[in-house]
Amino acid sequence: MINFPTCKINLGLHILKRRDDGYHDIETALLELPFNDILELVESKESGFTTSGLEIPGSGNLILDALAEFKKHKPIPPLSFHLHKLIPMGGGLGGGSSDAAFALKLLRDHYAPEIGNAQLIEMASKIGSDCAFFIDGGLQFATGRGEVLTPLSIDLKNKFVVLVNLGIHVSTKEAYEGIAPNSNRVSLKTVLDKPMHNWKDELVNDFEQSVFAKYPELALIKDELYAHGAVYAAMTGSGSTLFGIFESEIQSIQWSRKVQYETYLKL
Repeated sequence: MINFPTCKINLGLHILKRRDDGYHDIETALLELPFNDILELVESKESGFTTSGLEIPGSGNLILDALAEFKKHKPIPPLSFHLHKLIPMGGGLGGGSSDAAFALKLLRDHYAPEIGNAQLIEMASKIGSDCAFFIDGGLQFATGRGEVLTPLSIDLKNKFVVLVNLGIHVSTKEAYEGIAPNSNRVSLKTVLDKPMHNWKDELVNDFEQSVFAKYPELALIKDELYAHGAVYAAMTGSGSTLFGIFESEIQSIQWSRKVQYETYLKL
């Protein structure tokens, strides 16, 4: 069995306050994008996990966490996962969280079709803050630490998205070190309800201020996205991938900096 884990971008991101459990309360809109890894599940004599494509640093993977969580709810025989990694890591695209969520969906579809998405979301929320989003995907407003989700109805059909990354790795810990949480402001959801042309001046990712101060070349890429006609441009998550939303298709952009990867997608 094979499926195709997607990625996400954040349309705005407010850090509201630090929680007693060490996480932060946030509000953000998560938009699923058709840029995919490839995940295969195969029954085998021994359990295993293999990869190809982009190198995955470290020995752990959220797919294995998803397997362990699923086993708490349903006995399953030995099996192997193979992940062909295409979504770059450490760029704020949520690829690892997506891989885990799509592993849960593969396991559910093959071994326990009676399990509904609500139960999968509960499992996914125990694995990582973004994992729950990828069970239903689409466009959702996220609160709490990112696991409390509400569908949004903003019409982005036929818009085009450009993703660009310079290869700069920004750790989540590093990004949070420059943040001063603020819960006393207009809700991000209120801003999202306005026409997209208002977003440039009002829809903010709180991580940009500190990350751009340390890596000013990222701010230059954001400026270039606007210079090429983006209606809205921002950094996704804690960085360092930048994205631009365009009204019409754009074929290519000549960047002032060497990029590690760029992708052009139609919504």
